[in-house]
Amino acid sequence: MAVKTTPISAERERSLALAAALVTVTLWASAFVGIRAASQQLSPEALALGRLTIASIALGLLVLARREPLPSRRDLPAIAFVGLFWFALYNIALMEAERRVDAGTAAMLVNIGPILIAVLAGVFLREGFPRGLLVGCAVAFVGAVVIGSATSKHGFEPRWGLSLCLAAALFYAVAVVAQKPLLTRMSTLQITWLACTFGALVCLPFAGVFLRQVPHVHAYVIGWMAYLALGPMALGFLTWGYASYARPLDGWAR
Repeated sequence: MAVKTTPISAERERSLALAAALVTVTLWASAFVGIRAASQQLSPEALALGRLTIASIALGLLVLARREPLPSRRDLPAIAFVGLFWFALYNIALMEAERRVDAGTAAMLVNIGPILIAVLAGVFLREGFPRGLLVGCAVAFVGAVVIGSATSKHGFEPRWGLSLCLAAALFYAVAVVAQKPLLTRMSTLQITWLACTFGALVCLPFAGVFLRQVPHVHAYVIGWMAYLALGPMALGFLTWGYASYARPLDGWAR
C-alpha cells in the first residue's frame, strides 16, 4: 500500500528559508570576530587549512551517516570551482585582510559581495534587475566607498587590506552564482561537503606552516578554529544553501 506524503506548504517553506538565512547571517557575522582572534597566532593559510579540514571531516561523517549519493561527473567542475573560490581563496583573502583592517571594516567591505552577486545573477542566471534591487545596490556601493575612503587615508596597509576585502567579495560572488544551479540537482549537504573538501585540498601546500604553528598557539585559538569550522563554515554554508534555494526538506536534508 502506498504511503502518502504531505508536501511542505509554501508558507512553511518560506519560514524555514527565513530561519536558515538568519542562522547564516548570525554565524557568518561571528566569523569576522573569530578570524580576528585566531589570526593573532595563526597565519591565514594555516587557519584556512585547519578550519577547512575540520569542516570537511565533520560534513563527511554526516554524508556517510545519511548515505548521500555522489554527484554526477558533469557537476564536479562546478563544485571544484565553488571549492576553489569560496572555500579556499575567499577565506585566505578575508583572513589576510583582517590582519590589516579591523573586523567591522572587513565585514562591511566584504558585503559589497551582494552587489556583485546581483549583477552576475542578472546577467548569467537571467534573474533581471528590479528597481528595488538597483536601489539597494546603489546604497551598498555608496557605503563601501565611504568605508574605503575612511580607511585609505591611513597609508598603504589599510589600502592593501581594502583590496583584499574587495577580492574576497569577488571570490564570494562568483562562487554563489556558480553554486545556485547546482542546488536544483543536488542537496546542500553534498555541495558543501565536496566544495569544502576541495578547498582543503587546495590549501594542502600550507600543511607545513600549519604543523609548525599549531603546537605553539594557545588553546583558545584552537577553540576558535574549531568554531569557525563547525559553525560559520559547516552549519553556515548548509543553511545558506537552503535559504538560497528553498525547497522541501527531502531535497535539502534527506
